[in-house]
Amino acid sequence: MADLDLLKNRVILESDRVYSISSMDVPGTYPGVDDTWDIEKFRKNFKVVISELTKSNIEFDLIGVDAAIANAFRRILIAEVPSMAIEDVFILNNTSIMHDEVLAHRLGLIPIKADPNDFSFRWETAQKNGNTQGPTDADTIVFKLQVKCTNKKGAPKDDSLDPSELYENSSVYSGQMVWSPQGRQEEFFKNSPPRPVYDDILITKLRPKQEIDLELHCVKGIGKDHAKFSPVATASYRLLPDIIITKPILGKDAEKFQKCFPEGVVEVFTNKDGEKEARVVNPRKDTVSRECLRHAEFKDKVKLTRVRDHFIFNVESVGAIPPQRLLPDAVKVLIEKCKVLKRSLAQLNQNN
Repeated sequence: MADLDLLKNRVILESDRVYSISSMDVPGTYPGVDDTWDIEKFRKNFKVVISELTKSNIEFDLIGVDAAIANAFRRILIAEVPSMAIEDVFILNNTSIMHDEVLAHRLGLIPIKADPNDFSFRWETAQKNGNTQGPTDADTIVFKLQVKCTNKKGAPKDDSLDPSELYENSSVYSGQMVWSPQGRQEEFFKNSPPRPVYDDILITKLRPKQEIDLELHCVKGIGKDHAKFSPVATASYRLLPDIIITKPILGKDAEKFQKCFPEGVVEVFTNKDGEKEARVVNPRKDTVSRECLRHAEFKDKVKLTRVRDHFIFNVESVGAIPPQRLLPDAVKVLIEKCKVLKRSLAQLNQNN
């Protein structure tokens, strides 16, 4: 790879520094080089490749975009993709040891399995109804949580210390929240009623004669208003590592070089001359520890780089929204932001 291409397309790591970190593919950076942005070139280079998908996780490669775009998606995933969460807790009775505020906070962090696309934001409903109406079936999900702890009949008479053997409802779990349909919700959600994502989230503990009686209102919101609305537990990315061997690494040096990387990154093979030689087989597994740069025998034989426009995303959903839907939802949010910017610029031009 020519030095200019290396600077334009790679972040370069040395033993004591990282350089060539800023994007340089803009017009005028290099004399005689046309870096004008071109839609056809972008379409050719742009790719989204899903490498792993589970019930709660997705790992995908976003290829052919600038770091600013990748970071915009990361931030939108965390803070601006909407989801449903408990916002209002009406406490009719709480004789547990847990304070009302703490109990309400714990309830707010329980992820709710409900499609936010089926609901409006409260401010949208308020605007539509002239700011005069309270919660409606279009913007609010209602749950009831009524639990009372009692002594268990037939409890062991020995010195058992297990509360679950001694008491009924000694622990209150998210699975005990009961959906209370409002308006047309029962018909609309008959095939997929709203519920907590996980039934085994511990809310509080009770002992005999203690009880809680609550009404919970869930609304649509975004993570930048409160973390409970964030649909992701984590959303991060890293650049794809690219290890360039510039001179053959042979014999015992090849085996030593292999040990400088995580398993599977480098393999040692027998070349046509019958010598052991190192070659890179899966740079994706590399953690870019730069261990090989500590050894003098590898000086000038290897370059450690990262591909500037190849981002490996790892996103973990809290379960409210399927992981494969999160990026498309983030794209929709970014498109709306672009539309707002275009309208603002058009208005500015008109005013001038």
